[in-house]
Amino acid sequence: MRRRRTAQALAQRSRIVLECAEGHSITEVSRRLGIVPDTVRTWRRRFLERGLDGLCDEPRPGVPRKITDADVERVIVKTLEETPKNATHWSTRSMAAATGMSQSAISPIWRAFALAPHRTQTFKLSTDPLFIDKVRDMVGLYLDPPEKALVLCVDEKSQIQALDRSQPVLPMVPGVPERRSHDYVRAGTTTLFAALEVATGKVIGSLHRRHRAVEFKKFLAKLDKEVPADHGVHVILGNYVTHKTPAVKKWLLAHPRFHLHFTPTSSSWLNLVERWFAELTQKKLKRGVHRSVQALERDIRAWLTDWNENPRPFVWTKTANEILNKVAAYCHRISDSGH
Repeated sequence: MRRRRTAQALAQRSRIVLECAEGHSITEVSRRLGIVPDTVRTWRRRFLERGLDGLCDEPRPGVPRKITDADVERVIVKTLEETPKNATHWSTRSMAAATGMSQSAISPIWRAFALAPHRTQTFKLSTDPLFIDKVRDMVGLYLDPPEKALVLCVDEKSQIQALDRSQPVLPMVPGVPERRSHDYVRAGTTTLFAALEVATGKVIGSLHRRHRAVEFKKFLAKLDKEVPADHGVHVILGNYVTHKTPAVKKWLLAHPRFHLHFTPTSSSWLNLVERWFAELTQKKLKRGVHRSVQALERDIRAWLTDWNENPRPFVWTKTANEILNKVAAYCHRISDSGH
């Protein structure tokens, strides 16, 4: 009765038994505990007949269970190890037909074991021979950056389209979401060069109509002006061809404080600026309506200015070993990986 985790119903029944054990009548126990006499009489009798077991609830009435553990196991094994004859994946109807169970029985089993045969995700493993070294290099910059140096994640978001819908957008009203026509009119494209400062989340951006080595070199010059002269600059960037042209290499030789760190092939997820691009796309570009490239660029510049007024850094948490172990686990799960 004094135990904190005891259910209140069981504690109340225990008080009834203890009060009766002290010699109080049913009426007096009823008055002292503030319950009806029939309740006192019922639990007193059940304790006298069955002891402590009598204080527990009786089994609830209901329909006996029809789906056995063997049925559940059969559904799970078939879901994970087999595919239907004329389809690439199971549905609740096809699984019900294959197992002789009802469709309403399959759904809760799949939910209980977090199985969703209708869903699929894509992935791509890097074939870069220096993948391990590059992962350790970049994660080291994120988790333990060098002193008196800035770590910048650099990339370009190319071919950003200025799109105008063919019909006016219908605003949201109660019960109806915003609606827009699926077709659109293209008004041109622009390219955003961006450098995300890992420590603070501040972004240095530059818009150009093209994304050649010339524009990338101009962007590097802009970074050189905005980064304090007494700081080293470690730049994490992708393997785009404009990042490796002779003109860019010559510029780097003239600016030895810049150190480039290239992500492994097919591993843009290692570059934190891609996460910032996703933020820009989701919050500004995806549902934006722009009738000209100039209007699109104004919106991007305004969004960039607003971001830098209250920058929010993306904190990297995974160690290199955790990443490499996860990649190794993927390789083991792939039937024809050979690793």
